[in-house]
Amino acid sequence: MSQVVTAIFDGQVLRPDNPLELEPNKRYVITIETEQSTATTGDAWDVLEALVGSVKASFYLSIEHDRYLYGTPKHQK
Repeated sequence: MSQVVTAIFDGQVLRPDNPLELEPNKRYVITIETEQSTATTGDAWDVLEALVGSVKASFYLSIEHDRYLYGTPKHQK
């Protein structure tokens, strides 16, 4: 059995954020990782601006987007 649990370390003890369903007085192996921050500052436009240029796609994606999304016939040159 494995679980992912978040906890706060108060300097001496790890305190889980939620109650755990574990057997008392039993030994467990714990892997410690720093929690990754998922909070974003700013609005959706700031997030989109940060993503600009990070996606690699074909030049034709902008021209043929209906074909890729909906299966419409290819545009003629």
